[in-house]
Amino acid sequence: MTYPTDISPTDISRRRLLGLSLGLGAAAALGLAGCGGSDQPTASTGNGNGGKDYTGPKVQLNLWNGFTGGDGDIFKKLVDQFNGEHANIAISVATYKWEDYYAKLPGAVSSGNGPDVAVMHIDMLATFAARRVIQPIDDVASALGLSEADFATTVWKGGLYQGKRYGIPLDMHPVGLYYNKALLQKAGLDPNKPPQNRADLEAALAELKKAGIQGFWVSPFQFTGGMTAYSLVYQFGGALYNADATKATFNSDQAVEAVTWLTGLISAGHSPTNVGQDADYLALKSGKNAFNVNGIWQVNDLKKSPDVQWGVAPLPQIGTKKAVWANSHNFTIVQQRNVEQNKVSGAKVFINWLSQHSLDWAAGGQVPARNSVRDDPKFKDLAEMNTLAAELPDAAFPPAAPGIGDVTKLFYDAVNEAVLGKKQPKQALDDGVAKADKLLEDNRKKYGS
Repeated sequence: MTYPTDISPTDISRRRLLGLSLGLGAAAALGLAGCGGSDQPTASTGNGNGGKDYTGPKVQLNLWNGFTGGDGDIFKKLVDQFNGEHANIAISVATYKWEDYYAKLPGAVSSGNGPDVAVMHIDMLATFAARRVIQPIDDVASALGLSEADFATTVWKGGLYQGKRYGIPLDMHPVGLYYNKALLQKAGLDPNKPPQNRADLEAALAELKKAGIQGFWVSPFQFTGGMTAYSLVYQFGGALYNADATKATFNSDQAVEAVTWLTGLISAGHSPTNVGQDADYLALKSGKNAFNVNGIWQVNDLKKSPDVQWGVAPLPQIGTKKAVWANSHNFTIVQQRNVEQNKVSGAKVFINWLSQHSLDWAAGGQVPARNSVRDDPKFKDLAEMNTLAAELPDAAFPPAAPGIGDVTKLFYDAVNEAVLGKKQPKQALDDGVAKADKLLEDNRKKYGS
């Protein structure tokens, strides 16, 4: 889920489509009859040592990704470096907008024209694994000696589906709290001490209000009000789903309390009503909004605006525990009609290599998933990235259930209704859960799980 770092109107519109791959679960189910339906996928067999090295004949590998912003340039440079260091492996990169990429991939695999390697968001792994678009890669982890100890626990576990590993994590991208230092100073607050908890934030908002500043604009859209609400549900002790993702639970008492707190910022005068898409972030940049929950991908954009005095911090703990919305890019190996083991072996070498070189990838606006890379002094020098890396243990990923992105969209729809005042929070969430439970049942039939 990498987001363009430039902020043109075109890219603002694009970001609406680049969320949890929402609405694409159904697309993933199309064109997959030739991929084996709901049968369990099986790992490929053949020679190879799980990615330690490759000594076979030269192979040409196709890689698909959705890095359409500045991060795409960084990714391509890394691929070029890999190609230069491996005479017998050549990687060709094809880049699509994420929504097009996920829609195209199933049909391409079904027709035998899919890529060899694919970058995939963590919340899409289960969907494509269930439909045999991607294959298990447990042998990569075992051969390289990789385990949970090598990665952030939340990200590592997110790559599993039905006990098999389908993704090797590259990064994590959370939301954080951006703050306008000039506005804090105007309200008599310390511009270098952002709020860390509910009391701090509410006290700061009160002072900002006295200074005539609406300090926390609440967006009704997934970007970023929905992500804020998502984080708060988990902070208040709730969850969007039960343990096995058979029922939606985002209308629990904790979830209602979380969304009620968020919408209360509007009624208390800390936010305008009916905030437009991305208006919360643009208001932060223009000196109208003091606090904005937004993704790590905005760091590089703000660095392009030297006149803006800003900072970023981990999300304040508003509820009873720390939690934060996040997503992660994972490397996967795509199923093929005719498996060429040399290609599979070469793909594993590439995945391992790029995971080890993810410090360079961090410059694109990501937190490396690999512990050794985050411990590198050079990563510590990336101040803002390092600050948000502290949120890794608190990442609240969706469960590994096929089609879960489509269901999560119903939560964002409910938040939209509550923020816009169309329904009270409890009613909006109750209505959303009723729809979500029906969709979860439909997904179990569709995906055979």
